[in-house]
Amino acid sequence: MAGGALAATAATVIPGSALAAEVEPLQLKGRVKHSVSQWCYGGIPLDDFCQAVKKMGLLSVELLGPKDWPTLKKHGLVCAMCNGPDSIGYGFNRVEHHDKLVDGFTKAIPQVAEYGYPNIICFSGNRRGMSDEEGLKNCVQGLKRLMPVAEKHKVTVVVELLNSKVDHKDYMADHVAWGAELCKQVGSEYCKLLYDIYHMQIMEGDLIRNIKTFHQYIAHYHTGGNPGRNEIDETQEINYPAVMKAIVGTGYQGFVGQEFMPKRDPLTSLRQSIQICDV
Repeated sequence: MAGGALAATAATVIPGSALAAEVEPLQLKGRVKHSVSQWCYGGIPLDDFCQAVKKMGLLSVELLGPKDWPTLKKHGLVCAMCNGPDSIGYGFNRVEHHDKLVDGFTKAIPQVAEYGYPNIICFSGNRRGMSDEEGLKNCVQGLKRLMPVAEKHKVTVVVELLNSKVDHKDYMADHVAWGAELCKQVGSEYCKLLYDIYHMQIMEGDLIRNIKTFHQYIAHYHTGGNPGRNEIDETQEINYPAVMKAIVGTGYQGFVGQEFMPKRDPLTSLRQSIQICDV
């Protein structure tokens, strides 16, 4: 989920060099490529944040746009999921949006490719009375127009699955089967899904079975504790080690992005979440 509240804690005011100095490197197993959504740590300047997460062993800071990519490059990090020109409520399920969106993505995708990044996020949009069948047809129509530029530049256009029950009322792409059908009909390996584990736990649960069933349509994963989208530890209901083992078991080679709002010291919580997910 792009955007969000700042996670303000005492650690957010530590200067970058001191912040990084406090971080102990992790001994990671190497089976999971770890990323983190920057918006959850907005109280920490990006340059300082990059120093800290790089030392921790992460490979990516995500949900950023072109103005921030030089900072990532400076620290040897990538942006595993780049922001696009649409928004959660303004997506491809309305034909009248297509020209503007196609133009925006056609300009953005080559920029993503220039930095060598793999993915750009996009959204279905809200229903506002539209049937899922009509929305699916419209999304297919719009995304098919993007595939030639995505395929040319080898950048995957990734539709995020969000919950429409708690956080994003009326959002259309709220079940993985709908998203998988969208990808099937678009018919390109450069149109896939962002499977947000938190959102899909709220909407349909059955996480491991769905991941195994639909993994070929998934380009990226996000985490988050349910309820509350906070730490992914024993305070919430998702068994992340089991979910991560299922993801690794599918042969997945992409990134897993931590996207929870820390209630405690943010880098301590991030470190713990990486350890939980590093199966």
